[in-house]
Amino acid sequence: MNTSMIASFLVLLLAFPYVFATDYTVGDANQWTQGVDYTTWTSGKTFKVGDNLVFKYGGTHQVNEVDESDYKSCSSSNTIKNYADGDSKVPLTKTGKIYFICPTPGHCTAGMKLEVNVVAASTTPTPSGTPPTTKTPTPSTTPSTTPSTPSSETNSTSPPPPKDSGAIGVSNGVGILMGSLFLVLGFMG
Repeated sequence: MNTSMIASFLVLLLAFPYVFATDYTVGDANQWTQGVDYTTWTSGKTFKVGDNLVFKYGGTHQVNEVDESDYKSCSSSNTIKNYADGDSKVPLTKTGKIYFICPTPGHCTAGMKLEVNVVAASTTPTPSGTPPTTKTPTPSTTPSTTPSTPSSETNSTSPPPPKDSGAIGVSNGVGILMGSLFLVLGFMG
């Protein structure tokens, strides 16, 4: 009984870093197609080793992984890897920049290309795509010489809801981890 408990615990420990990997659907709801600004799409996202890019596209598109030179020139003559199945999951396995283009003539030059900077996976899971926190300015402690008048207007507008980041992972990962833990505990009891 103790051996199976230890083995189960070791499996959970090995799987734990992958639980927090995130799948990013490239282009979010727009997916991999023409007319999407992929530079804007990547802004605010942190892509980490272990995450995945998920390209979803129709039959007139493909995805070519290329080097920086071919990315800049929209050339697919030295393609590193081609994806053409319409639903391609690309694992991010190393740090650094990675480049993708659509090889269909005219698509890349019209903006259908993606540059992603991949950073090392952190040991502390944090939600990807969360904006950095900013300090709210505090009022000055210097007394004012002019009397203040209370404002009759209140700002009742709230900020717009966050855009879909295409990230699914941390909350699902925690659920998977907890479910696995309960499963293991269930076998022990």
